[in-house]
Amino acid sequence: MTFAATVLTLYPEMFPGPLGISLAGRALEEQRWSLDTVQIRDFATDKHRTVDDTPAGGGAGMVLKADVLGAVIDHAVARHPACPVLVMTPRGKPITQARIRQLAQGPGVTILCGRFEGFDERIFEGRAVEEVSLADIVLSGGEPAALAILDACIRLLPGVMGAPSSGMDESFETGLLEYPQYTRPVEWEGRTIPEVLRSGDHAKISAWRKHRAEEDTRSRRPDLWERHNDVRDQPASGAQRDNED
Repeated sequence: MTFAATVLTLYPEMFPGPLGISLAGRALEEQRWSLDTVQIRDFATDKHRTVDDTPAGGGAGMVLKADVLGAVIDHAVARHPACPVLVMTPRGKPITQARIRQLAQGPGVTILCGRFEGFDERIFEGRAVEEVSLADIVLSGGEPAALAILDACIRLLPGVMGAPSSGMDESFETGLLEYPQYTRPVEWEGRTIPEVLRSGDHAKISAWRKHRAEEDTRSRRPDLWERHNDVRDQPASGAQRDNED
């Protein structure tokens, strides 16, 4: 099954962009995924193809119109009804690796890219869409975020990375940051590869990597470490244990 990516944008010329090279580009050539860009402006109804208007109540900038957005979303959903619709907005829920993996296991994804001051809020009430943020940053448009999300999905598709286990030890897959990586030369500017990684003892190597992943997550991302501990401390069944007398 081909993973169907649909991007709703005012700048379709930005795609495939970097997704046309390297792993993603090769996977596109091999038809492991498909890309369809839809020009939002084509769904405007006036002769000037207007897609935005001034904010209700006043303020700077322009807001993308609900009627135009509703029409372009309806068009995409009619073509790919099983694909979730993500709307890129700084007000959305930050995307996670767990959500990326869910998306990659599905039939595809539709991504709506914003511009200007954002979207008429009624679009989130009138359509079944998922508000998504790439990070706690503001971009000039949703297209760079869409490229990043699609890249994250595509690399997880079967056959794209080669070995099925290639992505399993990476950052966020287990709730931790990935352990440090090294390669030859053994010594560089007086710094050497840790001896345990040259020992050939796979049990010790595994223990070292686990320890470093935990230590680096604790020091660099205490928020991840706290969530990791919360998940680890939950009962396997997900139910609360009864207090024993």
